[in-house]
Amino acid sequence: MSISSALAISRLPSLPPIRCSLAVPLRFKQRSSVVSLRCWCGPSPKMDSDSGASDKAFFLGLSTSSWCTGLGAVGFMETAYLTYIKLFNSDAFCAVAGGGCNDVLNSDYSNVFGVPLPLIGMVSYGLVTLLSLQQSRSNLLYGFGEIDVRFLLLAITTSMATASTYFLYLLGTKLSGTVCSYCLISVFLSFSLLFITLKDYAFEEIQKVVGVQFAIVAIILATLSNSYTMTMPKYFGSSDIILEPYETEIIEQSTPWTIALAKHLHSIGAKMYGAFWCSHCQEQKQMFGREAAKILDYVECFPDGVGKGRKMTTECTLAGLEGFPTWIIKGKVLSGEQNLQALADASGFASQDSSYALASKQDQS
Repeated sequence: MSISSALAISRLPSLPPIRCSLAVPLRFKQRSSVVSLRCWCGPSPKMDSDSGASDKAFFLGLSTSSWCTGLGAVGFMETAYLTYIKLFNSDAFCAVAGGGCNDVLNSDYSNVFGVPLPLIGMVSYGLVTLLSLQQSRSNLLYGFGEIDVRFLLLAITTSMATASTYFLYLLGTKLSGTVCSYCLISVFLSFSLLFITLKDYAFEEIQKVVGVQFAIVAIILATLSNSYTMTMPKYFGSSDIILEPYETEIIEQSTPWTIALAKHLHSIGAKMYGAFWCSHCQEQKQMFGREAAKILDYVECFPDGVGKGRKMTTECTLAGLEGFPTWIIKGKVLSGEQNLQALADASGFASQDSSYALASKQDQS
């Protein structure tokens, strides 16, 4: 090749891809400079800007995988905190007054087949975080391709959103009047993760996986419903083991305030439904103390014991109880163990608090 030809080649602008039957590199030398041309067969390779949808900016300049990683990490930290609270029987910090967060954590719906619900959430958020990091090419999980990661993310986020919807229903019906900020945050995170995951799918792809999503929804709902249904026989005494009724001594001493609250609840016809074997019922009575507990309108649902042939009383059956203890105050159902301030607020006793405290001080003087 002549020197003029080599110079002409060296001054060429960026060359378009050269198509050939074999991938043979062409090298042209001009003194100390080297111009390399690469040949390949088939269509031109995609540039970095044309990589997967997960790398495209979704919101505020961040990709969908980055958003899923961040939201998943937030959910993981929240559920890890609640798991610690649940396992060590501590009180959760609740930004909303009334202690609704602790009421939900201590309710009959805080476990699924005996596994603490926050622990299940922590595992789910952890998986979302890991898969999102894998999607952003962190290569944390070996053997997982892009298609596998996208499908797993869709399956997990669909499950989380379905479970959040179910628990939101329980919060509004079985635990009506209870405000749980952690529950609402989890609902927001779950649906946000599902929406962001679906954003990575084209409409044609969604049509192909919508059947799988419906199957996942049905499985999650059936699993949760079956879990809570299995806990019901112990309420209705269908076991072959017969447990005779017994009384648990209340050792706490009542205060003037708890006695006044008990009298107020009695005056408005508020009732507490419970069972002698229910530990939460005993703890609820201990909150009032020995003297105040005697004033409460307490309904024992198994006065003849529990087990085979021992049935719950008609009054409790007609009340449609889902668990113990259950309070019915002014037609409002409060399920689970309640703190005293929540009972005072529900019964309208809070407005009398200051006046009664003043009266108590005058009596003591």
